[in-house]
Amino acid sequence: MLADAPGGNPEVIIIASGSEVSLAVEAHEKLLSEGIRSRVVSMPSWEIFEHQPQAYRDNVLPPNVKARVAVEQASILGWERYVGDSGRVIGMNTFGASAPLKELQRKFGFEPDQVILAAKQQLGRS
Repeated sequence: MLADAPGGNPEVIIIASGSEVSLAVEAHEKLLSEGIRSRVVSMPSWEIFEHQPQAYRDNVLPPNVKARVAVEQASILGWERYVGDSGRVIGMNTFGASAPLKELQRKFGFEPDQVILAAKQQLGRS
């Protein structure tokens, strides 16, 4: 866990790796300011995470917290194992595009407001 809700009882979990982590943290801070208890999980390696004891994995990603958003500026393939059937993955489902970085981030939803919206939608608060 990189950032957590006060008391460690999140309503929604935001999972990211690499450059997306700062985006997740910014969304987390805004959600907390709105009274929404969120947790940010930095997951740089699925393989290492999967080799951890089940108790550890359940502590990081509590099974009872179904509201989950993963942020990945590459392929969304595979993230469903961590967000579940009802979770949301903000990511690429194409081979990419050419444009200035900020324009691409806006186009594909890699902005704090889009992560916040996805988190709220997961909680039924859109």
